[in-house]
Amino acid sequence: MNQDLKKIIDESQNIVFFGGAGVSTESGIPDFRSENGLYQARKNYGRSPEEMLSHSFFISHTETFYDYYKNNLIYRDVLPNEAHKSLAKLEEQGKLKAVVTQNIDGLHQLAGSKKVYELHGSVLRNYCKSCGAFYDLDYILDPAHCITKEGKQGSTPICDQCGGIVKPDVVLYEEALNDDVVNQAVEAIADADTLIVGGTSLVVYPAAGLLNYFQGKKLVLINKSETAYDSRADLVIHDSIGNVLGF
Repeated sequence: MNQDLKKIIDESQNIVFFGGAGVSTESGIPDFRSENGLYQARKNYGRSPEEMLSHSFFISHTETFYDYYKNNLIYRDVLPNEAHKSLAKLEEQGKLKAVVTQNIDGLHQLAGSKKVYELHGSVLRNYCKSCGAFYDLDYILDPAHCITKEGKQGSTPICDQCGGIVKPDVVLYEEALNDDVVNQAVEAIADADTLIVGGTSLVVYPAAGLLNYFQGKKLVLINKSETAYDSRADLVIHDSIGNVLGF
């Protein structure tokens, strides 16, 4: 672990980690705008990712939405990297009080983190829009649950309770963040004595605005490239999040 960061952690009692896509890219999940990211799928659909991952597109083109979603946002074989594991260890040691993440992959929990606020939801959770029945990832990926009313094979998972359409518990474009999750994240950040921000360029709002609630002693920014908040930080490290946090 970076020695300057280690000193800050040793002197802290209430750390919160706020992370973005860069935390997951080291596990093999493409960044939204990277060379191998979601924008590369534009040529296959003729639409932007923002349009295809919007609430209105989900409603009006559900089959196409799910075809894109399953092929571009689901990575079942990825595993937690050194950053995920280190954060889980810090929580186990009583240093880290919460993880606030913009990612939807569930890797923090898989690594062992308990207190995780998922601002944009999770691909692991899904629910029926009609009756609210809950379904896991295996269910929506099983072709047996994606049969149309005409008896044809489709991409859209159908609720086996009421026949309604199952939606991922993921915040789509045009949808608001969950108020309860945001409020809990704000409370955790406001109470922290140290906030470590990693793997995010801090350009996506309203998530990036959460930094404004931090009133603690040390703000640490870890990102491969510069951010607009670098000048406000007590420690800035332009490096891989896994390299920096790894024990």
